[in-house]
Amino acid sequence: MTKIEPFERHTNRYDDWFTKHKFAYQSELEAVRHHLPPNERGIEIGVGTARFAAPLGIRFGLEPSAEMRKMAQKRGVEVVGGVAEAIPFGDSIFGFALMVTTICFFDDLESSFREAYRILKAGGCLIIGFIDRGSRIGQSYERYKEDNVFYREATFYSVAEVVSALNKAGFRDFTFSQTIFKNLSHVDRIEPVKSGYGEGSFVVIKAIKKLNHNELHIPAL
Repeated sequence: MTKIEPFERHTNRYDDWFTKHKFAYQSELEAVRHHLPPNERGIEIGVGTARFAAPLGIRFGLEPSAEMRKMAQKRGVEVVGGVAEAIPFGDSIFGFALMVTTICFFDDLESSFREAYRILKAGGCLIIGFIDRGSRIGQSYERYKEDNVFYREATFYSVAEVVSALNKAGFRDFTFSQTIFKNLSHVDRIEPVKSGYGEGSFVVIKAIKKLNHNELHIPAL
């Protein structure tokens, strides 16, 4: 509950960040949008105030903070309470799952990825947007996180650490993109989205739940 409490108390402050940093926000939106599969039912895990789910057309969300859920519901997203480590949905029902700037608040990263793997259909994808710990902004967040009401309890990850946890959960076939190439205070227009990682502070990873042999369709002879 420690990591939820700031979001319960400072919901409006959290939501106002996206207005204050509108070009960085729009850049992140475009980076995520690039990876969304068409015509698939998706869920955002850690949907927050639906700043991503609503404009991206994602109908379902999971969020532990009651105050954040209220705001997400006002934006038209169907939100249920719960945490990433114990997702209250059945197996193999979503075509994709999205996690944006939330993995740093999870209690157990690998368990969260295993749960995402469980609820995805074979061939479905997990899309993760996060601040790379090794980037310019990531290093700044790490250095000053004790002064930030939201990031005080956060654990920031490198790309390599996220990929390692995804591999352990069973995901394969990774695709990377990146954006936000300046300090936030200098972002005065929508930033480009480039493939790969290592330059931009905001990284998106798309990872695939591979078909198992017993799920392959073999046509009759």
